[in-house]
Order: sequence, then structure tokens, then C-alpha cells
Amino acid sequence: MDTQLIEALGDELFHSLLERRSLEPLTARYPDLTLDTAYRISLRFLQRRQALGEQVVGKKIGVTSRAVQDMLDVHQPDFGFLTDRMQVADNSDVSFAAHQLVQPRAEGEIAFILGEDLHGPGITAEDVMAASQWVVPCFEIVDSRIADWKIRIQDTVADNASCGVFALGEQRINPRELDLAKVELHLLKNGQPAGHGFGSAVQGHPCEAVAWLANTLGKFDIPFRKGEIILSGALAPLVPVQPGDEVSLTLSGLGSANLRFVP
Repeated sequence: MDTQLIEALGDELFHSLLERRSLEPLTARYPDLTLDTAYRISLRFLQRRQALGEQVVGKKIGVTSRAVQDMLDVHQPDFGFLTDRMQVADNSDVSFAAHQLVQPRAEGEIAFILGEDLHGPGITAEDVMAASQWVVPCFEIVDSRIADWKIRIQDTVADNASCGVFALGEQRINPRELDLAKVELHLLKNGQPAGHGFGSAVQGHPCEAVAWLANTLGKFDIPFRKGEIILSGALAPLVPVQPGDEVSLTLSGLGSANLRFVP
């Protein structure tokens, strides 16, 4: 795929975000789309956002648990970038209009805040643990620009791993004080149970998921930087949300987070 088409598809995703409209899957139009090309499309999408003043504050891995893979019929992890514009405050109202949300779904996960740089390949789960300053309860609100979430792995990578917005809980916990694989998630929607899982859902251990992400981005010479936020993936199936809904989560030993959705 030539550079001109890659830029055109990145621009198309960018405009679909601004206009809150869905697109036909890229893989339906370009069946030979490779993962490497999808990543290059995502970089163009990101560049358009950065041109508006957005700054990269971290990275994310998604589609890490079997439950989410089965739900989306995507059977390998995706990866993308977090910007300051995507971050919302815990216990806040998230406006669909202000954040250009179309078909969002809530994920409960563990976020890492790095105390040191990491640059793959060759990063291990032990390296991630050593480099992490804090772990934090996190809501990620994913939102695909692809119509009806009919995505393959190339679609979601091109679409910046279907990232919408995210919120970090107030708590900051030393990751070496917990067995992260045994951290238990309880997620509520409008006060009713909507999701349950453990840290082990993401590649056996959240640090393994983060190491995979560091090594995958390392192949593109993209490092993790000190102070960045790294989202390690959903511990339970995604929960669709709409204006009027409220979601809350607790992660054992880590804390809680809460969001409300408004038009």
C-alpha cells in the first residue's frame, strides 16, 4: 500500500472521529491490509490529532483476554497510543458529544505508571515490574470508528486500538506489594453486576501483557518513557454504555473508579 493511500485512510479515520460517524471496515475494502500497514495508518491518525495539540501520555494494549477476543472475534492483542485529550477525571461526567463517542464500551483494567524508560525488544515481565512506579485502577472506554464493531486485528490497530477515553482512579499502589495476577475486578453498570475477572485474564499476568506491548512497539522503535501511563487490557468482557449510564469498578487491593455518561 503506497504512502498516499495510507495517509488518506488515516485522514478518513481522523474525520470519522471528528464527525462521530462510522466507517466500513478497512479490511473489507482492502483485504490484503497488513498489520504493519495498519500501524502506519494509525500513526497518520495520531499525527492529525497531534496537529490539534494533543500530546502522547502513554500506550495501550487491548484484546488481551480470551473473553474480549471471543466477543470481538479478534484473536491477538492490539496496540495504540494514549493522548492527554483522551484522559478524563475519575468520578466525572463523560460527554458523548465532547469526546466524539459513537458506540462506546467500558473496560475495567490495571494501569501502570512507569518510573523508568523501557525499550523493547527483549523486555520481560520482571523488567516491567522493576520499571513500574505505580499501578492504578482504570476505566478505558473503547470506541470503534468501524461500523458495528465489525473489526479484524488490522482494523482496530489502524483505529488506534479503538481507544476512546480513559480514567485513572485516585489510588496509587506499589506493584511489588500485590500479586497482580490475583487482583479481582468487579464492574457495575447502573448498580448491577456487569463484569468480573482477575489480573490473570491478560496473558496470565498484567506485566506479561505490558512486556508484550513494549516488545511489539520496540520493533517500530517506539519506547516507553518514564512517567507514561500504560493500559494493560480488560479483565472482563466489554460493557456497552450510553448517555444516562453510570459504571463503577473495584479492583481488590488497588481501589476503585467511577464514570457517568451524558449526551
